[in-house]
Formats: sequence, structure tokens, C-alpha cells
Amino acid sequence: MTPPGSVTAWRRLPADLATAMRPHLPATVAAVAVAVTETTPAFADIADDKFARDVHTAVEVALARFLDLLGTDEPALPPPVREVFVGLGAAEAREDRGPEALLAALRMAARLLLRTASRSLAELRPVGTEDLIDLSDAVTAYVDELAAASTDGYALQLREQAGEGDRRRQLAELLLRGDGMPSAVATAAARIGWPDLDAVRPVLLPLDQARDVRFRYGAEGLVVERGRDAVLLLRAGPRATRAALTEALTGRWAVVGPQLSWPQVPTAVRLAELSVGLIGPAPGPIFVDDHLIALALRGESGALAVLTARRLAPLADLRPAQRENLLVTLHSWLRHWGSRADVSAELFVHPQTVSYRLKRLRELYGTDLDDPSARFEILVVLASRLGGQP
Repeated sequence: MTPPGSVTAWRRLPADLATAMRPHLPATVAAVAVAVTETTPAFADIADDKFARDVHTAVEVALARFLDLLGTDEPALPPPVREVFVGLGAAEAREDRGPEALLAALRMAARLLLRTASRSLAELRPVGTEDLIDLSDAVTAYVDELAAASTDGYALQLREQAGEGDRRRQLAELLLRGDGMPSAVATAAARIGWPDLDAVRPVLLPLDQARDVRFRYGAEGLVVERGRDAVLLLRAGPRATRAALTEALTGRWAVVGPQLSWPQVPTAVRLAELSVGLIGPAPGPIFVDDHLIALALRGESGALAVLTARRLAPLADLRPAQRENLLVTLHSWLRHWGSRADVSAELFVHPQTVSYRLKRLRELYGTDLDDPSARFEILVVLASRLGGQP
């Protein structure tokens, strides 16, 4: 027997149990949803079709995820699944119900899940004591994760109602203005659990999505409703990456600004707003990073500043004289379409010096020097910095 705690509880279960359980999944979902709503006293008197649909959806998501976990070492709840139960806990707080009803419902769901899983396992092979212990451990550990997500959502809503919202709004306003004293911003950030605040990424969203993203991103984001839209301010981290935002916002109208240091939040928001006018309505998230060059060529100084910082970053640690020599050489090389002889003649340096500098530039820039879009962005930045027309 595998020592308890050395692997995830569901790792010890056979993967083919999921295959055996899937045909029973619709009936199990329906049975659990009915049991939860009818046998939990606090829920039994709720005559609300939306509540019933929400419970059915939560049960369906939870059971489907449990089947996906069988035989794996994956963590219990990926963000989309966890958010469903965070939302349930928050809804309980908004309805002024304690967490006890939801936790009782989860215990009821655990019993029915264990019963279905035991029967399905018995269809595969004779079930021994150790099998039942492993199955019970897995169901218990999984439902504990669901309960933790729900109580997190409940606590989040209570904090929002008890004054946390005021503190978060204060920080959001400081960031959107961008002119706060560093000490004031650091203090406001620390009060909401954002120590050492550095970079922030803004996301523009329709106003009717404000409530959803407030609970979806919880402690990682601040939401400001502006009348015409909402701004989500995400602190730098795994949930603010392009990949994570693409997954979370697919199919939604959203404009994702560049991730910049907190004093530059107003610039990032402005660039997001300008991108809306540049591109117009589009399904799925729009990333301002893809349109910085278009904004820069239209005379937007903020976009040019962001591009400049990014495209010159590989040279940031060099000595000033060395950096200037490489920049001049790179500018000439781009304008002369890679002709070393023309670069040598223009800069009055030996061809071997040009070769050495280009070798160093390739070490610093890598494949960007072979990418047409990157080369054009670098050329625009250098033309602005050193003079001349791209």
C-alpha cells in the first residue's frame, strides 16, 4: 500500500474507474443536485430556478473534475473549477446565509459520490478493504478542496462587505492616478496584502462583467467601475500572464493593457483605451502589446516609450559607450538591409569591427534580429532615438 500523503489521494485510484463512472455521471449529477437542494434545510425553501441551475452546474463541474483526477497527481482544482466554488461561497455570504448550509451540502454530495464510485469500482473487479479506504480518502480530500474554495469565497465576500472594498478602492484610485507618493502606494498596497508592489496589468471590460471579475480574481485584482466600463488592475503574477488571460477571457470582449510598473498604470490604461479606437469591437481579448507599433506610428508617445524600454532592454547592462556603439551599428545595419560593407562605410569603422559588433548584438537579441516585426520595431525605436527615417 502506498504510504498516505506521499502522493495525491486520487493517484492511488485506477484510471479506468473514470471510464466505468462516466456512463453514470448524468444520473449522479441529477441525484446529487436534487439531494443537495431538498435535504439541506437552508436550501429546501429556495424557490428560485436560477439557484437550482447554479447548483446543478456546480455539481456537474465538480463530478466531472473528480473523474479527470483519477490516477493522476494533478492538483484538485484548476482556476476555472475553483472559481465556481469560490462564487458559490460568495453567493452564500451575499444572501446572508452562513457557510454551514453549503458545507452540509458538500458532505451530502461526498456520500453520494462515494456510493457511485464504489459501485463503479465493483463493476471492474472485486473491491477490497484497501480499495474502499483509498476511495474514501480520495473523495474526502477532493471535497475538502471544494469546501476550502467555498469558504474562501465566503470570506472574500465578507471582507468586501466589511470595509476591504474601501481599502482596495483607495489603492485602485492611487494606481489609476499614477501620481501617489511611493510610500503612500506601498502602505495602501500592504493593507490589502500586496507587499512589494511592482508591476500592474490593466484590463478593460464591459461594466456588466465587473462583479464577475471581482470574484474571479479575488485578492489578485482590483476592479474599478467607471460608468462606461470597468478596469481590472492585476498585480504581476501567474494570473496576469498572457497565456492565463487568453484562457480566462476567450470569447469575452476585453482589452489587455501592457504590464508596466505601478507609476505607469495611467499610461497602460490610456494605451488600452486607444487600442479600442484603433481596432474596434472584436471577440476575445485584445492585447495592446500586439498594437504598440501601430500606436507609436500614430504619434502616441506612451506606446513609443514602452517599445523603447522593451527593445533596448537587452543592452541595459552594458557600459554607456559600448551601448551607444552597438545601437549606432544596429541602426545602420537595419537601414542598410544587413550590408556590412555599407555599415562599415557609413560609420567609418573596419569591417571586422562591424562583424564583432553584430556578433555581440546577436548574442543579446537572439532570434529577434531575424524576425521582421521585431526588426521593424527596433528600427522605429532607433530612428526615434538616434534620428533618421525608418
